[in-house]
Amino acid sequence: MALSFKRHFKRNLATLLATTFSAASLFASSAASAADTLTIAATPVPHAEILEFVKPLLAKEGVDLKIKVFTDYVQPAVQVNEKHLDGNFFLHQPYLNEFKKSHKNDIEVPVAKVHVEPFAAYSSKYKKVADIPNGATVAIPNDPSNSGRALLLLAKQGLLKLKDPSNISSTKKDIVDNPKNLKFKELEAATLPRVLSQVDLALINTNYAIEAKLNPVKDSLFIEDANSPYANLLVAREDNKNSPAFKKLIAAVNSPEVKKFIEEKYKGAIVPAF
Repeated sequence: MALSFKRHFKRNLATLLATTFSAASLFASSAASAADTLTIAATPVPHAEILEFVKPLLAKEGVDLKIKVFTDYVQPAVQVNEKHLDGNFFLHQPYLNEFKKSHKNDIEVPVAKVHVEPFAAYSSKYKKVADIPNGATVAIPNDPSNSGRALLLLAKQGLLKLKDPSNISSTKKDIVDNPKNLKFKELEAATLPRVLSQVDLALINTNYAIEAKLNPVKDSLFIEDANSPYANLLVAREDNKNSPAFKKLIAAVNSPEVKKFIEEKYKGAIVPAF
């Protein structure tokens, strides 16, 4: 009887250990799976489209990429800063610099340059810069980095003069000569395509232009050249920038496959920055 009890005890102990190891393995597997999930904020075009392209490539590397789409430029940065998201893909360095000034505890870190979206000016009324009349109304983005970008582009066309033509943080106060007496409307960047018919000229970020079926190469009056300092960045948090999953994402967005995708899909409206 003692022998029977020992055998029964050993069988129960083996079953218990097997169950424990199985549960531990399942937990470890779930933890590994969670660690390999990245949630990235992006604006719809081209950022979310590029991420959708790399998503299956990352899946093969064991990374589950979740893309959260935003239509504004504020919340993607705020939510990363508050650790609700792992990173974002929508901004350029001048925008990030301005954002950090107003968010002292910002924890966003650029980890890769992906592409340049040449900034451009559009008009539904005029076909040439020379046709823009005196007193024309010009719509520009209202965020500091992109409003400065708009003023620099206008200055390069001779439509105004700035105190320092190289200062990407220029404001309307830095205009020293406005020969056509241009009147400015500063609006949220996403709304600019919708007011194009209501103004004489609108300077529109390429992602919003493309969403509105405007081709920066074909439809603009003038456009930035290839030397633009506004490369769009993949951004991580300070605490996850070196994670294995993020390193795989960085490699994916800077891959030959993505370069070919950008060149073939956007045909010069968006240019690879790597």
